[in-house]
Amino acid sequence: MIDKVAWLYLKDGRVLGTRSAGNDTFYLPGGKREPGETDVETLVREIREELSVEIDASSARYAGTFEAQAHGKPPGVTLRMACYTASFEGEPVASAEIAEIAWLTSADADRVSDMARIVFAHLRERGELS
Repeated sequence: MIDKVAWLYLKDGRVLGTRSAGNDTFYLPGGKREPGETDVETLVREIREELSVEIDASSARYAGTFEAQAHGKPPGVTLRMACYTASFEGEPVASAEIAEIAWLTSADADRVSDMARIVFAHLRERGELS
């Protein structure tokens, strides 16, 4: 089981996605927690590293936990991802291992990981994603 935390940055019916260098698949920004970190601490650290913005920890709101086959891993390796919305300061830019950021809708399902497809379906059902 891979345990991750992700940021759902929604704007105008789209969600921000990230693509790592050397990969053609988009993911939701975020990452694995370090020992002893809470979800929100992980969220703040990972988004600072990946997108060079400062998440306002007090504004973080839990949006759900999702599970799926981990992208690029052997069958049976599962990813569990806790998703949060949160306000922030700065302008997201690709940093660290991130090669590209993009605004995605449910029409981009063929460009995203299995996990992102599950989250996209959830957001679409709630009327938050085009």
